[in-house]
Amino acid sequence: MRLSTVILPSRRWHDGGRDAWLRAERLGFHAAYTYDHLSWRSFRDGPWFGAIPTLTAAAAATGRIRLGTLVTSPNFRHPVTLAKELISLDDISGGRFTLGIGAGGNGFDATALGQEAWTPRERADRLAEFVPLLDRLLTEESVTYEGRFYAADEARNIPGCVQRPRLPFAVAATGPRGMRLAARHGQAWVTTGDPKLFASGMPEESREALLGQLDKLGKACADAGRDAAELDKILLTGFTPDRPLESFDAFVDFAGRHFELGFTEIVIHAPIADSVFAADEKVFERIATEALAQLR
Repeated sequence: MRLSTVILPSRRWHDGGRDAWLRAERLGFHAAYTYDHLSWRSFRDGPWFGAIPTLTAAAAATGRIRLGTLVTSPNFRHPVTLAKELISLDDISGGRFTLGIGAGGNGFDATALGQEAWTPRERADRLAEFVPLLDRLLTEESVTYEGRFYAADEARNIPGCVQRPRLPFAVAATGPRGMRLAARHGQAWVTTGDPKLFASGMPEESREALLGQLDKLGKACADAGRDAAELDKILLTGFTPDRPLESFDAFVDFAGRHFELGFTEIVIHAPIADSVFAADEKVFERIATEALAQLR
């Protein structure tokens, strides 16, 4: 059982940003992730910094905690340039980096480069090409590729990742095509639950939906000739009908029920006042330092 956190890149590094990552390490979280967006929902008109530079600074400031994205998408990334940045970040962190990767959505990332937002099918098509190519770019010294959406011409990534054969992928997926990518290329699978249940669903309905997703993952792994137990199962909280940060006891109950479902890592957002992620800082810190002991 692992407990991790998300730190949104919404504070200047020398005005609380650095302290947030140091606190996450001090509190004993397994990993600290950040969103890889150009901006996000209600934070669009406020400060928002780039994920890769932020994680690079966090890698230099910390020494033990794992770092990662939840999640990177093809919406504004190209696998060739991304691979170079990831190899550099994996090196600077001493092999502590995990790439969360998914198809992306219809948010600001989808149109910021001046293009029309892709349909869900188009996003899935691109991810299906993006992930295998990125896998090759992170494991081979030179890659030449010509695909429908992406190309590489003798793209070199020497000396490769510190982590071998490459840094781990945590694939965010709920549909069959994404599940197949997780089964074939992932070291972990990520979900936020069923978005249809967030506003008006019940916690028990959410858990039933998550069980269905886990079952689909198991079938995708079986089809790929892989044991689903090899993959970590990561639940990013904040998008289900549950309210796990309302109190320490609420979190312990929430975490216990979801670990029983088969999840191996639960991720909670570091509180941000006056936002959708507002929460009691004392409750957050107590969860970080005491919750897992209650569950073992």
